[in-house]
Amino acid sequence: MSLVISEALHDRRPDDDEGVLSARRAAIVSTSGLARLARRINLGEHLLLGEGEAQRGGRARPVLLASALEAVVAAIFLDQGWEAARAWLCALAAPELAADAPPGSLKSPKSRLQELTQRSSGERPEYRVAEVSGPDHQKQFLVEVAVGGRIVGSGGGGSRRSAETAAASAALEALAAERRPAPDGADRPAPRAALGTPDPAG
Repeated sequence: MSLVISEALHDRRPDDDEGVLSARRAAIVSTSGLARLARRINLGEHLLLGEGEAQRGGRARPVLLASALEAVVAAIFLDQGWEAARAWLCALAAPELAADAPPGSLKSPKSRLQELTQRSSGERPEYRVAEVSGPDHQKQFLVEVAVGGRIVGSGGGGSRRSAETAAASAALEALAAERRPAPDGADRPAPRAALGTPDPAG
C-alpha cells in the first residue's frame, strides 16, 4: 500500500521534495489514515468479530479498521493483480491524494508539539497518565502533557496513545493562544490549559 500511495503522490506532485512526499504518504498510510479510508466504505460494519470485541467498540477501532483495509487490498491483489489493487486503492484515497494541505499540517500533533517546544525552549514534551477510568473492557485515559514542568494541555481517549494525541492537540491550541496578540485595550486571560499547574514531579 505504501508503494501504491508513494507512486501516486510522485505522479501527481513531481516537484515536491522527498521529505514532503514522505510526509504526505505517511499521513495516508498511517493507522489513522487507513482507518479513515476504511470508514469511507463502512468496512467496520462487515468485520466478523467476537462478541466481546464487538461490545468494546471493535468495529470503530482504528487499528482493526486499518488491518482490515490492508487485508482487502491484499485480497484484490491476489485475486485480480497489481493494477486492479492499485486502481482500487487510488480511487478510494483520491481525496487524500488530491489534497493540498501544507506539509506541516500532515505531521501528528505530538510531532508538531515536540518541534515547537524544542524550537522555543529546547524542552521535550513529557506525557503522563493522570487518570484511568471505566471497566476493563472500555477504559478511558486522561493524559497530561508538560513542558519544562508546566502542564500545557490534557486530553482523553480510549487508549493511552489517543489520549496523548488529544493532549498534544490541546497544548498546540493553548500555546498558539498564548502567542496571539490581545485586542487593543483588552486584557486577554491566558487559557487554562496554557497556564497549567506546576508538575509535582518537577
